[in-house]
Amino acid sequence: MPVSDLEKRASALRLVMSDNDGSLTDGTVLLSSDGQTSKRYSLRDGHGVELLRNDGVATAIVSREQCPVAQRRAEKLRLPHVFLGVQDKRAKLPELLATAGVEPSQVAYFGDDLNDLDIMRAIAEQGLCGAPADAHPRVAAAAHYVCEKPGGYGAFREFAEWLLALRGIQH
Repeated sequence: MPVSDLEKRASALRLVMSDNDGSLTDGTVLLSSDGQTSKRYSLRDGHGVELLRNDGVATAIVSREQCPVAQRRAEKLRLPHVFLGVQDKRAKLPELLATAGVEPSQVAYFGDDLNDLDIMRAIAEQGLCGAPADAHPRVAAAAHYVCEKPGGYGAFREFAEWLLALRGIQH
């Protein structure tokens, strides 16, 4: 896709949706003996959320898991939309867009695994998609931008900076 088309899409951007596990985290789940789970998030990715917010672009988490850790992370980052327990992200897309008050052309999606593929393909028709360096090959092939960094290690920040650069903002 020509850069001018990417820039046009980026200029309309109002929301970046991201998968959680493997995209905002490195995909590792730590399980304690009492059943508590924890996940690793990058502070750099949190700054990517802030950079987008400063340019009027919101961020949302869309995860297949019903994960209290993701909910806490979203609260910490002051995300306006958190969609957890979404088994079929593509089927849920119209509801996600309506809840967020955006059109498909105003959305970007960041994902890493096969459960992200259908929603990425749908969003890629009008919006923009990205993937971390360690994304499944089919997911990477569906993305407009594949990061140099893996999920959970600043990949979301890299994607955010790419989107902002397309909007003419350098960081």
